[in-house]
Amino acid sequence: MEEHRTFPQGEIFHICNKSIANYHIFRNEKSISRFLLTINYYNDVKPKECLSKAIRKPLTLPNIMSPETNQLFTLLAYCIMPDHYHLLVKIMRDHSFPRYMNTIEGSYSHYYNKLNNRKGPLWQSRFRSSEIKNNNTLLHVHRYIHLNPTTAGYVPKPEDWKWSSYDYYISEPNAFKTHKEISISSQKTYKRFVEDQIDYQKTIKGIRRKLLE
Repeated sequence: MEEHRTFPQGEIFHICNKSIANYHIFRNEKSISRFLLTINYYNDVKPKECLSKAIRKPLTLPNIMSPETNQLFTLLAYCIMPDHYHLLVKIMRDHSFPRYMNTIEGSYSHYYNKLNNRKGPLWQSRFRSSEIKNNNTLLHVHRYIHLNPTTAGYVPKPEDWKWSSYDYYISEPNAFKTHKEISISSQKTYKRFVEDQIDYQKTIKGIRRKLLE
C-alpha cells in the first residue's frame, strides 16, 4: 500500500489498519459501536475532553456519515471487520489528520485494554494511507470497502454486514446528493455496481495489490 503522511485539504484517502497478530479486536456489537463512536466523536476541529469522560453524561452527535462544517474530514465510506478497519475520507482541514488518527486509535486501545484487562499495543503498525487520485479509483475503492465482508466470507451480500456504510448508500435517499464525490446516479445503480461480482473480480485484483497487500 502506497504511504502518504501529508493530508492536504480537499484530497481523498483510503485509510486502514490491522490489529496486532490479527486479534479480533472488533469482536462484538459493543466493541464495534465503541470504535464508530470514537471515530465520530473526535471528528471535530474543537478540542474535546476524552471520550471516556464525555460518555458519562448525555452525548448527542450527528450521523457518522453526515458532513458538518466543524469536521476534520468527511467520511465517504467505512467498514469495520473483526481484525481491521477501512475508512474513506475527504480531508477538510490541513495537517490535522495524523493527530486525529493517533487519538482515535489510542482511545480505542485504552478502552479495549481496560475492558479485557490487557496491556500493550493493539495495532499492527501505524495506520496506512493511500491517496485516491481519480474518480475511477474512487469508485472501485468505495466498492472494495463495502465488499470486504463478502470477500472474507462473513456474509453472502454486503447489506447483510451491519458494520459498514453500505446500508447508508442503498437506503438513504439523499446519500449521493450529500456525497457528490461518489459519482453514481442512483441507489439502484450503485447496488448493481457493488454486487457485480464479475466486474469486481476484474478490477479489484490490481487495486488490492496497490492499496492493501
